[in-house]
Amino acid sequence: MVNAATLGKELAVTVINKIGVLAEVSRILADHGLNIDGISGYSKEDNTAVLLLVVDDILRAGEALSKAGYKAIKENEVVLLDIDNKPGALKNLTAKLAIHDIDIKYLYGTACPSGCPARMVLCTSDNEKALLLFKR
Repeated sequence: MVNAATLGKELAVTVINKIGVLAEVSRILADHGLNIDGISGYSKEDNTAVLLLVVDDILRAGEALSKAGYKAIKENEVVLLDIDNKPGALKNLTAKLAIHDIDIKYLYGTACPSGCPARMVLCTSDNEKALLLFKR
């Protein structure tokens, strides 16, 4: 079951793929009092990596990273879902998107022990339509 659904923003930060880069990015955000609510990352074949960050203040985070020399920063619209942390929750969520012909471009999530919701971050072929599905 979806407990909350909102449209949100994530920062996609392209960095040189080197040891310690995530430590540096997270330090910059922490030093500015910013919390990371969701994170994903992957390396590319050209010696770069992309960090996808959902933070509590996207404008301040973007400014802090820019001032620190990170130039390849992009804002993406995403759907933020708080879902029950139990077996079948992801199955139900993705089946609903499939039935309504909404393609998932990518997703990532967080979880905690039973009893608290998991947070899913989705980028879909139609974020507004997806949001409406889960607001019902």
